Amino acid sequence: MARRFGLHPNTVSGAYSQLHDEGVVERRRGSGVYVLAPRAAPLDASRQALDRMIAGFLTAARAQGFSMDTVVERARRWMDVRPPDHFLVVEPEDERREIVLAKLRSALNLPVRGCSVEDCVEAAGAIAVALPSKVAMARAALPAHIELIALQVTSVPAEMHEWLPVPVDALIGIVSRWPEFVKIAKTMLVATGFNPDAMIERIRGQAGWANGLSATAAVVCDAATAPHLPERVRAVTFRLVSESTLNELRLLEKSIEASIEASGGELT
Repeated sequence: MARRFGLHPNTVSGAYSQLHDEGVVERRRGSGVYVLAPRAAPLDASRQALDRMIAGFLTAARAQGFSMDTVVERARRWMDVRPPDHFLVVEPEDERREIVLAKLRSALNLPVRGCSVEDCVEAAGAIAVALPSKVAMARAALPAHIELIALQVTSVPAEMHEWLPVPVDALIGIVSRWPEFVKIAKTMLVATGFNPDAMIERIRGQAGWANGLSATAAVVCDAATAPHLPERVRAVTFRLVSESTLNELRLLEKSIEASIEASGGELT
């Protein structure tokens, strides 16, 4: 290569070394230097990014006065923690927890479990999630090594009549096992022009809760209630958890699944 392009051998050798360090080529003893597949370079770049993050962490730890022995000891304890293999919804209200569980289970592949704040001490192998109003409470109850993600709530649709395409004076049902959902939904509909006198409010599970729903133009409900509505009822499900949060959890799920697959494990 040096003779072909009229370069000094050290220059060519240095170029090979740099390409090897960047993950572009590999040396095969007794055979030569070979170009790696294109996917190898981004992988090396990601490792370099991870190295920078680790270096930043170590610098910050030293700045706080922690010795290297202490940092290594604590890092080993974290590495020994069981890796996550499911999501855990931390929510004190049974009815609201049921709604969040129904939505996440329909959107994700990994197991999704739920617990009250009092019962979330046993959260091994979980990534915890909680609604914004319960994040501080959940964080205080969860073990320190458990990651906690705040679930962003869906905002009221800007075009209510596109989300609920029925006349404002049409008969509408509002059904949920969570009473607060019924109150919120009614307030939201009235504020956008729907007739409050043409609304049927029901708490799922109470005696006769499904009576009369077949006469409605649509039934506004939550994700946990929709499967329980009578046949031929038009269900309009209001999603409590925002799509942006669901996308964030899907990306995290892919990372977890890749780690489980790489370790030869299985989902529990």
